Amino acid sequence: MQSPKKVSFHTLGCKLNFSETSTIARQFASGGYVRTQNVAEADVCVINTCSVTEHADKKCRNLIRKIHRDNPSAIIAVTGCYAQLKPDEIAAIEGVDLVLGNRDKGDLFRRVAALGGKEGAHVYSCGTNELTNFFAAFSSGDRTRAFLKVQDGCDYKCSYCTIHYARGGSRNMPIADIVAEARQIAAAGQKEIVITGVNTGDFGKSTGETFAGLLSALNGVEGIERYRISSIEPNLLTDEVIGICAASDKFQPHFHIPLQCGSDRILRLMGRRYDSAVFRDRIAAVRSAMPDSFIGIDIIVGFPGETEEDFMQTYDLLAELAPAYLHIFPFSERAGTPAVSMPGKVSPAVKTERAERLNGLCVRLHRQFYERHEGTRSKALFEYRGNNGMMYGYTGNYIRCKAPYDPALVNGICDVRLEKTDSDGIMKTSVTEK
Repeated sequence: MQSPKKVSFHTLGCKLNFSETSTIARQFASGGYVRTQNVAEADVCVINTCSVTEHADKKCRNLIRKIHRDNPSAIIAVTGCYAQLKPDEIAAIEGVDLVLGNRDKGDLFRRVAALGGKEGAHVYSCGTNELTNFFAAFSSGDRTRAFLKVQDGCDYKCSYCTIHYARGGSRNMPIADIVAEARQIAAAGQKEIVITGVNTGDFGKSTGETFAGLLSALNGVEGIERYRISSIEPNLLTDEVIGICAASDKFQPHFHIPLQCGSDRILRLMGRRYDSAVFRDRIAAVRSAMPDSFIGIDIIVGFPGETEEDFMQTYDLLAELAPAYLHIFPFSERAGTPAVSMPGKVSPAVKTERAERLNGLCVRLHRQFYERHEGTRSKALFEYRGNNGMMYGYTGNYIRCKAPYDPALVNGICDVRLEKTDSDGIMKTSVTEK
């Protein structure tokens, strides 16, 4: 009897990509493939790419070359945003057999099955105007939490961003279909869902529905005990959305909200749809309704024209708002975006220095957030066992915690007492009720 073929998956970038990779993996499993982590034994290697920065593109190229060196006979199929934006660039790399843009991502397994072997790169890509389909996706089998894709694409066209070109316009599938997928996740035993998309809060463009309506519907899915919103634009974080989250036991006090810059002048150059006053107001609204919320904020440093004064407006605003975490990105030029031709380029050295200053602030704020919760009680969902006799998980407000391993508690929510932040930055806890 012939052994089944093996496939390995490599995902770069956002939670949306993880949900899509998992869905592609289920297609391969249905086709008789066995998943492997060992590239050297894989018959097929699938790479789902990101292209948010030049570094992301480079990371993908390096990964392709490494896979080909480790296993020259493996079929290499590349999809995702980098494949959408620069398919010919990827096809020119030795070892690549398939390049599929985002429109054709759902056909990846069928395209691989049709190959006769390594015979040169086949490219399936399309223009932005053709990115109108919706590839339904959710992650499964990999972890306690599932990533559920509810929306794709973006209409905002910020001056530095290629997402509109890589993902197309904002679109979604109906609430009823998404609820059905959430029920599949619950039936598989996963307790927590992370709601994800490109511009998640813009949900409803395709169907005339609303993001608030989606949240209300998901709240009624039995078996799912926790929801998190992966990221939401501040102008879309409405009082109604905050109210639904605050009134529900399922929606966790955890918000990831992009600011990008604290200078209103730079925000206008970026093409953002809010100013610092709106952002400050939305943070205040979240904290009024959900005081213990973990708030993560995206920041871009070194955007063209950013002066030291602009940067300090960002720094001071963040110090005032005191979020729990900062996601800091040095500005990266992306071909075809308006920002490329903007004057006032910031040198790499200055971008690095500003990022380091914000990183120092992040370390301090993150530590303070944890310290404020020491000695309090919470609920934790333990996800996995470590190699040191401990199990690890997260509280509702995203404090990473650990406790002595108990197999009965993994993938279950239990009451814990938060004791002390250890030297590894993880909160030591004691279980008070199973």
